[in-house]
Amino acid sequence: MLLLLGLCLGLPLCAGSLEEAKSWGDTSEQVGLRVPRQVRLLQRLKTKPLMTEFSVKSTIISRYAFTTVSCRMLNRASEDQEIEFLMQIPAAAFITNFTMLIGDKVYQGEITEREKKNGDKIKEKRNKTTEDNGEKGTETFRASVVIPSKDKAVFLLSYEELLQRRLGKYEHVISVRPQQLVGKLMVEVNILERSGIASLEVLPLLNSRQKGSGRAEGGARLPPSTVVNQNETFAKVFFKPSVIQQARIAQNGILGDFIVQYDVHREQSIGDIQVLNDYFVHYFAPKDLPPLPKNVVFVLDSSASMVGTKLRQTKDALFTILHDLRSQDHFSIIGFSNRIKVWKDHLVSVTPDNIRDAKIYIHHMSPTGGTDINGALQRAIRLLNNYVAHNDIEDRSVSLIIFLTDGKPTVGETHTVKILNNTKEAARGQICIFTIGIGNDVDFKLLEKLSLENCGLTRRVHEEDDAGSQLIGFYDEIRTPLLSDIRIDYPPSLVEQATRTLFPNYFNGSEIVIAGKLVDRKMDRLHVEVTASNSKKFVVLKTDVPVEPQKAGNDVTGNARPKGEGEEDSNPLRRLWSYLTVKELLSSWLQSGNEQEKEQLRQKAQALAVNSHFLTPFTSIKLKKPLQLKKLEDPYGMSAATGPETVMQSLQGSNLQPGPALKKPYNPRIKVSKTSADGDPHFVVDFALNKLTVCFNIDGQPGDILRLVSDHLDSGVTVNGELIGAPAPPNGHKKQRTYFRTITILVNKPERSYLEVTPRRVILDGGDRLVLPCNQSVVVGCRGLEVSVSANANVTVTIQGTVAFVILIHLYKKPAPYQRDHLGFYISSSKGLSGNCHGLLGQFLNQDARLTGEPARPSKNATSPPLPKAGGGSETVLKVKGHQVPVVWKQRKIYNGEEQIDCWFARNATQLLDGEYKDYLAAHPFDSETTFSLGTSRGL
Repeated sequence: MLLLLGLCLGLPLCAGSLEEAKSWGDTSEQVGLRVPRQVRLLQRLKTKPLMTEFSVKSTIISRYAFTTVSCRMLNRASEDQEIEFLMQIPAAAFITNFTMLIGDKVYQGEITEREKKNGDKIKEKRNKTTEDNGEKGTETFRASVVIPSKDKAVFLLSYEELLQRRLGKYEHVISVRPQQLVGKLMVEVNILERSGIASLEVLPLLNSRQKGSGRAEGGARLPPSTVVNQNETFAKVFFKPSVIQQARIAQNGILGDFIVQYDVHREQSIGDIQVLNDYFVHYFAPKDLPPLPKNVVFVLDSSASMVGTKLRQTKDALFTILHDLRSQDHFSIIGFSNRIKVWKDHLVSVTPDNIRDAKIYIHHMSPTGGTDINGALQRAIRLLNNYVAHNDIEDRSVSLIIFLTDGKPTVGETHTVKILNNTKEAARGQICIFTIGIGNDVDFKLLEKLSLENCGLTRRVHEEDDAGSQLIGFYDEIRTPLLSDIRIDYPPSLVEQATRTLFPNYFNGSEIVIAGKLVDRKMDRLHVEVTASNSKKFVVLKTDVPVEPQKAGNDVTGNARPKGEGEEDSNPLRRLWSYLTVKELLSSWLQSGNEQEKEQLRQKAQALAVNSHFLTPFTSIKLKKPLQLKKLEDPYGMSAATGPETVMQSLQGSNLQPGPALKKPYNPRIKVSKTSADGDPHFVVDFALNKLTVCFNIDGQPGDILRLVSDHLDSGVTVNGELIGAPAPPNGHKKQRTYFRTITILVNKPERSYLEVTPRRVILDGGDRLVLPCNQSVVVGCRGLEVSVSANANVTVTIQGTVAFVILIHLYKKPAPYQRDHLGFYISSSKGLSGNCHGLLGQFLNQDARLTGEPARPSKNATSPPLPKAGGGSETVLKVKGHQVPVVWKQRKIYNGEEQIDCWFARNATQLLDGEYKDYLAAHPFDSETTFSLGTSRGL
C-alpha cells in the first residue's frame, strides 16, 4: 500500500481523487482512447471517491485553539483507487497528529526528528514556489493512500495555534473545501475565555469560487444553519448545512473559509494573567493611551514589473494612507527601480500642502527599470537617522519604514545575506521595517527576514481586485503606536524559561503574549511589572497574581493522540508555552548567521517540538505499523474518529479551571495624615506638633469648586474639588448633602501637568493624555508626577517625591437616594509645600494652634475632652493664625469609616478660615488664581 504524506503551501484542494485533481482541468483527448467524452465524464463522476463526512471541531481556550479535522471517504470504484486528503491550515499553526483508518486498520502518526531519508513508504515534500500566503496565510497538508475497492478511509488531522489579535479582534479561520456535496458536513467552534467575551461575530462564508466574495443563503449575515450560543465566558458556534444548503452556496461543493471573530474584556491595564499548575500566560493589550508620533518613510517599488493594476492599486491605497497620518507625524516617500528617487531629502510634517504634494508625486510615478532593494532601504534609513539626529523631537516617537515590492533584487547589491547585514547595521535596532510583498514573484523569504531582524512585520498581498484594501488593512495594524521600549519583568527566583519579554513597540488593536514556567512552589504570588519608558515619560504597571497549584481537568486539547503514550498534555497553558517557545527558537534560527549557534537553536527547537508533538521544519510525521480493528463501525460511535468527547463536558463542568480567579490587590488601611476633606464634606486638620486635631464642616452648593490647596506661586501645586449634590436623609436637619465628585490637581513645576480624578477614572495630562480606569491597579508617572491607582480603593499622587495626596474612592453597590459615589481628599505629605500655602486645608499646614478656656490644659493629653462646665458645654477656645474660635469635643470617622478620631469641632467655620466661603470658590477645575492678598490677617 502506498502512503504519501506531505505539507505543501498554497494549494487549493481539500479532498478528492488524486487522478481527479490531476485531470480536472484537462479537456484534451488522449491518443488511443476511443471512449466517447460523455461516457468518460459519467465514468469519472461515478467512480469519484465519495466524501460521506467532513467535520471540524475547534476548542479555543484563552486564545489558544485546538482543532481536529475528520474526513471520511468511500471508494465506489470497482478497482483500488488512490485517494488524496488535502487540508488547508493556518500558516502559524503546528500540526500535532495525523491518523488514518483504512478498512479495518489504523495508521497512527508519530512526530519524530526529521531525517534525511524517511523511508520508502512515506514521503514529505514542501512546495517551494508558494510560501506563506500572508495576512491570512495558509499551508496545505497532503496525504494520499490507495484504498481497496468499495472500502472506506478516515483521515484525522489535529493542529494547534495561538490566535493573534489584529485590529482589536481575534480571528479563527477554518478551511471548508470538500469540493463536493457532503452528507454530513459540520463545523463546531467552542470558545472559553475566563476574562469574558466582549464581542463575537461569525462572518459570511467566504467562497473561493467567487474570488473572496461571500454569499450566504437568503442574504443572511450568518452562514446557513449557523447557531450561536453564548454566555459571559463561553460561546459555541455550530455550522451544519444540509446538502440543499450546501448546493445553494456552491453547486459543486463548498470551497471557502468559515471565520469566527471575537474579542475579550480587558478590565486590567496590566493585562490578563492566568496561572495553571507550573505555567502562566500573560496577555498584554492596554487601551486608552495617547498615540505616539510616527516618523515614517514609504518605500515603493516602481520597477517595470509594477506596471498596470499593481501600481495603480498601490497608489490608490497610499492616497488613503496619507490622509490617515496624524498632525504629529512626519513622513517622506522614496520610489525605487534601478534608480533611487527621493521625494524630499528630509522628513516633513503632516500638513494639507505636504499631503497634496505627496499625492502629486505618487501620481506621477511610472514603472521602469530594475529593482535596487538594498539601495532603497539604505536611503530610507539615512533619511530617518538624519531626521532624528538633527531635530529636537519627542524621544518617544517611533521610526518606521513601510517597504513595498513585487520582485527580487536585480540591481545593485543582489546577495540576500549582504542586504540583510547592511540593513541591520544601518538600522541599529532603532528603525522598524514593515515589508509588503505583492504577487508570487516576490522574494518573500528576504522580506520576512528583513522584518524579523528589524522589529517589523511582513505580509503578502495577492494580485486581486482588493489588493488596495489589503494594503490599507495592513497599514491599519501599525497606524497607531501606543507604547515603545516595553519590558515585562517577573521574579527570576519564581519564573524560568519565560518567552520573549522585551518589545520595541505596541500598536493599538494588537496584543503582546508572554508565557513562562514557574519553579518555586513555595511562593504563593507572582509579581508582574510592566514598564514602557524613556527620558521624558514612563508607564509602570504592577500586580500580584495567585499561583496556588490547581489540578487540571480532562484533556481539552481535541487531540486524537491516544493516551498511554507519554505524558498527556492536559494543561493548555503548557501547550501555549511550548508553542511560543518553539516559534521563537525557529525565528532565532532563521535570523542567526552563526553556524554553531544555528545548530544549537535547531537542537533545542527539535527536542521541544518532538516532546510537544509539533510538526516543524525539524520534525516529521511517521506512521506506525497498523493496528487491527475488529470492525469499522458507524462513525458516531468511534472516539478515534471523532476525537475526545470530553471537551464540552470539561468546559462546562467544574473540573477545568484555566487558572485561579484573580484577586484584588491587597490594600492595607492607609496610614496618612488626618488632614483631609471627605464625606459631606467634613474637613479635618491635624496640628501634629501641638497634638491637636480640629474639624469643621462646609455646606457648599452643587457645582461649586472649592480650592483645597493653593501654592501655585511657590511649589506650583493647586488642588481643587468640585461638589455634587444629593437629597438629605429623611428627618435630617439639612436640606441637601454635598460630596466631592471630582478632585483636580495642577502641577506647574518643573513642567505643567494636569490630573483629574473621579470615582470612575483618572485623567493625567502631562503633554500626552492618559486615561486610567479606577477599577484597575496601575502606577504611571511623568515629569516628576507619579500616580498610583489601587483598584476601587484609592489614588495616591506623589509630586517631586515631597508632596503626596491620597484620594479615597467611595462607591455604593446599591446607593440610597441621599448617597452618591464620591471622593475623599487626604494630605499624606506636605514637606514640599511652602509656608505661603493656602486653601481650605493648605492654610493650616504650617501653623501652630493651641487651646484656651476652662480648663486651659485638660488632663495630660491636649486632645482629651475637657471637663464640662456646670452650666452646660465646654467653653474651650482654639487660637490659630490670630483667630479665636469656640470649639467643642467631637468624634468623627475618617479613612472610609474605618478609623474613628477625636477632634475639636468648630461650629462656625467662617471664624476659623481666612475669609468667607465665596473666597474659596474657583472659577474652573484647574483655576490656580489666589483670592487673598499677602500680609492681611484674613489671607495669605
